[in-house]
Amino acid sequence: MTKLRWRYGIVAGIFLAIFATYPQMKMWYAQGDSWNGHYAYNDIDEVAYAGYLKALIDGRPRKNDPYTGRDDSESSPQPESLFSIQFAAPYTIAMPARILGISAPTAMTIAGALFGFLAALGCFWIIGLIVDDSLFAMMGALVVLCGGALAAGEGAIGEILGTGFAYPYFPFLRRYVPAVPFPVFFVFITSIWLLLRSESRNRQYIFGMIAFVSFTFLVFSYFYIWTTAAAWVVCLTILWLIFRSEDRLSGFLRLFSLGVACLFPLAAYAYLLASRAKSMDNVQLLVETHQPDLFRFPEYISFAVIFLLGVGGITRAISFKSRKIIFVLSLALVPIIVFNQQVITGQSLQPIHYQVFIGNYVAALSLVVAVGLFWGKITQKRERLANLLAIVISLTAVVWGFVECHYTVRVLDQANIIRDNGMPLARRLRDLESGNPNPHSATIFSLGNLQSDDSPTVAPQNVLWSRHQHVFAGLSWQESKERYYQYLYYQNLDEEWLETRLKNRDFVSMISLFGWGRHSNRLSKKAKPLSLREIKDEVQRYKRFIENFTREQAEKPRLSYLVIPKDWNPNLQNLEKWYERDAGETVGIYRLYKLKIK
Repeated sequence: MTKLRWRYGIVAGIFLAIFATYPQMKMWYAQGDSWNGHYAYNDIDEVAYAGYLKALIDGRPRKNDPYTGRDDSESSPQPESLFSIQFAAPYTIAMPARILGISAPTAMTIAGALFGFLAALGCFWIIGLIVDDSLFAMMGALVVLCGGALAAGEGAIGEILGTGFAYPYFPFLRRYVPAVPFPVFFVFITSIWLLLRSESRNRQYIFGMIAFVSFTFLVFSYFYIWTTAAAWVVCLTILWLIFRSEDRLSGFLRLFSLGVACLFPLAAYAYLLASRAKSMDNVQLLVETHQPDLFRFPEYISFAVIFLLGVGGITRAISFKSRKIIFVLSLALVPIIVFNQQVITGQSLQPIHYQVFIGNYVAALSLVVAVGLFWGKITQKRERLANLLAIVISLTAVVWGFVECHYTVRVLDQANIIRDNGMPLARRLRDLESGNPNPHSATIFSLGNLQSDDSPTVAPQNVLWSRHQHVFAGLSWQESKERYYQYLYYQNLDEEWLETRLKNRDFVSMISLFGWGRHSNRLSKKAKPLSLREIKDEVQRYKRFIENFTREQAEKPRLSYLVIPKDWNPNLQNLEKWYERDAGETVGIYRLYKLKIK
């Protein structure tokens, strides 16, 4: 076996780190000397992850809700949430950030670059070990990671072809998931490859332990990655038993022992999941179905790889007894399995996340490695040509990476500038609560959706309402809806306004009152449009809410601050029935008022 030349992996890593910081560099360029210190997000859901990250950096407990300010305590125990269960990834960033005194925005920026670099190294490592060609491994890592959105049938290609929207940007770089556990996934599959190859008992123990620790980390980091990893191990074990006659028992025992060990973190995971908030089920959109799902782009790649291997087997160009072929075949089968496990289990959980965040990369990896296994045979006597071709493909992948950046980052350019321009307000809000031992108890009523969504990342106070607040466990689903009612009521928006918005399929109103699964079939195959009856019933509930609004409701929660974009002049007649506001001050692009209950 040729020794890996890690300089090629480092080159791939540098390019991925550049792509990871592209949104940030674009913000720096746009803001120039006016940059206020914020991070550029590349996915709208990052605000929720960043808010939770800030809470951990601030020393708040694992079970916290940055949007409502509610923390777990003996007097007020909190249920588990999606974030508190998947705690390993955020703690990986939060602990060093807290020690070094790094803010959440800075930590988000650094994490993107670091884990983009590590993902490239991890991908280079597994490809290089199997293909035994460092230059090809660099090329493969760039193809897999730069082409991830393309392998999902998403990203820039939609806008280029005029068939869709240029989104998302480099999916695996969404922070902190799947960005943080993503390199660990490559470590996991690489350690199993080395476990099956090793003859030394000591090395088997070492690689088995690395695989176990890696899997444990994945379990407590991101559901879609650890379930993909588990499905792959099961698939690999079955294929090993079928094809690997010479060391069938020894390989099976190694994989079986690892599987038994992995039951322990899964048991702990199940315990935490059993303690979850009921509202978590509304967010996750679990669907009961046995319908197969065979028409997703990663599956097309998998079918192509299986066909390629089948042709190779028929022509005897390859042997299915080979460890390498078994490994590639197992990777190719995994996307098909995760998209169709509901045929057996009867339950499907937002398969779009498999398509965008992991299944696409596994399919692309299987294709690259499959090509790599034929590559050496085809180019055996044409080494110079093979190297030139590898370099050309690498450069093509890099160019495509910049194309992805150009098209997908600009979607959020304006939002990132608004968020950065809101940083002076965040600093002022921190100053106002500097002497408060519990600053999370103060509540902000913000009329800017971007500001209220982003506020928990940069300011200590909680918010009355945000479009991401219901992904945490601090509020029940009913409480979350009533906060949205309050948010509308204080702006003097009546039931007719709400009815018009719902009939026009307003995204914010729909997710706030009916959940994320009703505005689009992207997250749930059983999504259906709102009926006129559903809209009318919801409008009537809101009408009753505003007609019967009391002082007791005005204090749940009690508002401390009002934030309005400085060029807005909203009707706040209902708010002023219950609260007095001071003269206010202009802070950056916002007007900030202190509120006092009447």
